[in-house]
Amino acid sequence: MENTRRNFLKAAALSGAGALLIPSLAHGSEKKKPRSKGKALVLKENAVILFQGDSITDAGRDRKKEDPNNTDAIGKGYALFAAGHLLVKFAEKKIKIFNRGVSGNKVFQLRERWDEDCIALNPDVISILVGVNDYWHTLDGKYNGTLQKFITDYRDLLKYTKSKLPDAQLIICEPYTLKGGGAIKPEQWYPMFDEYRKATKQLAIEFKAVYVPFQSIYDKAIKRAPDHYWAPDGIHPGLPGAALMAGYWLKKTGLNKKGKKKKVKEENA
Repeated sequence: MENTRRNFLKAAALSGAGALLIPSLAHGSEKKKPRSKGKALVLKENAVILFQGDSITDAGRDRKKEDPNNTDAIGKGYALFAAGHLLVKFAEKKIKIFNRGVSGNKVFQLRERWDEDCIALNPDVISILVGVNDYWHTLDGKYNGTLQKFITDYRDLLKYTKSKLPDAQLIICEPYTLKGGGAIKPEQWYPMFDEYRKATKQLAIEFKAVYVPFQSIYDKAIKRAPDHYWAPDGIHPGLPGAALMAGYWLKKTGLNKKGKKKKVKEENA
């Protein structure tokens, strides 16, 4: 399953790894809804940003390359688009961006490698997208996880993170699916998977994290183009899906906002 998933990711990945994201790709405006109380992100000088999660974040990254701001190390998914934008916008701040997503991971597997792949990097911003495998892998009988286990494991991971990195800014991303994708059988996935999505929002509120509701942006996107256009299997984004996600991530974190321009007084000649 691991090799198959990684091969799929490489096939669906964007070919122009150096392309930069225009945040307006996150199309459409939203009505105001109750949301987490996470503060808008503020990047300090030399800030470290960490993307974490499963194959959607992994996106075929080269795990032998661990240095920051490296295209191969960041992979070919939404993290690359977001990283490219941030490295241009905040060039003066000399930020460092890492990707430690691992294909196939569930929450408990993030915890197993958290000391090395998170705490040791001492990140100032931690963005987590996980959850789809915590449900998906129960469908083949090879994992006996439950919704309660997902919530308990995720909460414990976040508690541990805050105990070790109390000043780190957290971003919790909503796991999502596109019902028309090739890997999705609606009768198997729903309504149970929706409960996993809801759980991530509640955890974001509990831990005062910025919340990125990816399902909502995909629900809008499929009104413009079919499911497989954005994510062929309904889970792993292709080029447009990755760009869409990155634009929305930048929007919800507030990192696409323009700074206030200083007024320049004109002097009389």
